[in-house]
Amino acid sequence: MRRFLLFCTLIFCNGIFCDAGEIIFCGNDKVLIIDEKTSDGENINVVWSWRASEALPQLPEKYQKYLNGIDDCKPVDGNTKILLTAGAAVLLLERETKKCLFYAHTPNAHSAEWLPDHKIAVALSVHPNGDRLEIYDVRQPEKVLLQNELRGGHGVVWIPERKRLYALGYDGLFEYSLKNWDTASPKLIFENKWQPPITLGHDLSRVSPNRLLLSGHKSVCSFDIDQKKFTPFEPLKSTPDVKSVNYFEKTDKLIYTKGENGEWWTHNIYFVNPGKKLTIPAMNIYKVRVIE
Repeated sequence: MRRFLLFCTLIFCNGIFCDAGEIIFCGNDKVLIIDEKTSDGENINVVWSWRASEALPQLPEKYQKYLNGIDDCKPVDGNTKILLTAGAAVLLLERETKKCLFYAHTPNAHSAEWLPDHKIAVALSVHPNGDRLEIYDVRQPEKVLLQNELRGGHGVVWIPERKRLYALGYDGLFEYSLKNWDTASPKLIFENKWQPPITLGHDLSRVSPNRLLLSGHKSVCSFDIDQKKFTPFEPLKSTPDVKSVNYFEKTDKLIYTKGENGEWWTHNIYFVNPGKKLTIPAMNIYKVRVIE
């Protein structure tokens, strides 16, 4: 029987954790960062781990019921912080200390993004108090600065080179610009909307300043922003229930997760170029991200 190995060795570079070759993934009440190169099969080299219970002493008591089902985890701010969404909350953690720097109650949040001037965008999916895109300032926990309707919100990506925010919902892919962003009354300005050839969008990720990947119920597609054109993403064009996808054009490397056996979660993380699979039996994984 294969063993599930946890090598909990912390690696520092000038006081900051090394991030070379690391991936971060989440599910249940956990977030793990592993060294990809020294992990294979069920032998997983964990360099950082966190559980929701570690944040509870830093949060209002009501958050005990908000942190089940962590569904996204993004390294942000030079990889010094981790932005995560759970069943009904968004948190910003300092990686080195695990200190909770920001929190908010966000029903059925599925993704969040770090924005200029220490602000955060959160995509909320189907819920009586969801179906919207919310903007927060990390210096003001729980205070919604502004919100836009976003039915079935599942993905949000900021592209600094374009100064544009992209959000994926069941009704399409939306593009926004920022206005009065460093004032007390920031605004999101609607710029464009496109209808992708996918249904029930699961994930939105950046490939380059001109390219996004979108996963849906039955397939994955690519979006060329300049040409405003969707095309099938060949490696996963017929793969259903892809929950997260990370692709690197220069190396053709692909890392993704997909729901399996009729479930929304998986025990596996898949790699292409080079091809391998990591299996974590003790965790129901939703999304995986790459720490660059």
